Amino acid sequence: MHLSYAQFLEDYHLDRVLGDRQGAAYIDVGGGHPLADNVSYHFYLKGWRGLVIEPQGNLAALYRHLRPRDIVLDVLVGAGDGEVPFHRVDRLHGFSTIVKANAEGAAAFGAGFRTEMRPIRRLSGLIDSHGLGPVAFLKIDVEGAEAEVLRGVDWARHRPAVLCIEAIQPGSGAPAWESWEPIVQAAGYTLALADGINRFYVAAEESHLAERFPEKPAPWDCVRHYYELGPALDRADHPDRALLRRLLKGFLAGLGGKSPEEILALLEASAGPGGLEPPVELARLLRGGLPAPEGGTPADALAAFDDHARAAIGRLAAFYDGGMITEEETAPEGEAHSGDAAS
Repeated sequence: MHLSYAQFLEDYHLDRVLGDRQGAAYIDVGGGHPLADNVSYHFYLKGWRGLVIEPQGNLAALYRHLRPRDIVLDVLVGAGDGEVPFHRVDRLHGFSTIVKANAEGAAAFGAGFRTEMRPIRRLSGLIDSHGLGPVAFLKIDVEGAEAEVLRGVDWARHRPAVLCIEAIQPGSGAPAWESWEPIVQAAGYTLALADGINRFYVAAEESHLAERFPEKPAPWDCVRHYYELGPALDRADHPDRALLRRLLKGFLAGLGGKSPEEILALLEASAGPGGLEPPVELARLLRGGLPAPEGGTPADALAAFDDHARAAIGRLAAFYDGGMITEEETAPEGEAHSGDAAS
């Protein structure tokens, strides 16, 4: 394993135990982002596939593009079938939960939440519906609702070899496993490792796997972490930097053909948690720093998209859409542009 995508080496520890299996299956309850801080992504890259439960639709949609082999369900998981309130936390998606008190705790990090009714299903019912076959590991991270998920499993029929369950209170980090550990113990699972955030359990019929877990969590620097790569835009040594430069050129080549609504949507997607700037600031940004016109309201952001804004968009695109012949395009094959070494 050369790169860990998980938050706390969960994928590294699971790979030590299960990494020799070929084409195995996993279940990821509370999948989060399909790549960043993700426990199952390393195994997807090994050729595995699984059932991913992620009730936040924007994140679930990303799986369908980045991990097309997975079965991705935009539902909640619990002890029974029905509907329950789901508290979706702004920005800090990892705090979203059916436990209202835990969503309220996100306020300490400057995040609010909104509540909506969402369908909830028993995990065993979902497994039966999608016929995964033997499951190598089940990971559960649902911000305080772990016991509810575990109560919805028919442990006589569905027996993942290894369980990886978040074991602390969201935000505070206080121990939280006492409420649900008796469920997994009664189902015939034994603790193999506690890493400070998660607890790993091995099924009785797979007891030999316990020997593959380390006696204590592996050292942090035993593997490289995805976050250490940093944004490709900022790192000349990033492995995906060349791809990013090509994609940016392609994007910029088409920028001049985008509508004002599309340009504003792009700006909104790149804005902070407060959304688009006030009209005067937005106009100044769009106009290449020129003074903004008088007036304007937040509901009238399109008014800022005048001829000066179109000129700024045109200037950005002209070096990529065929408007300008650049030194890079006319250099002999294999000879880099003078600016490439620093990019």
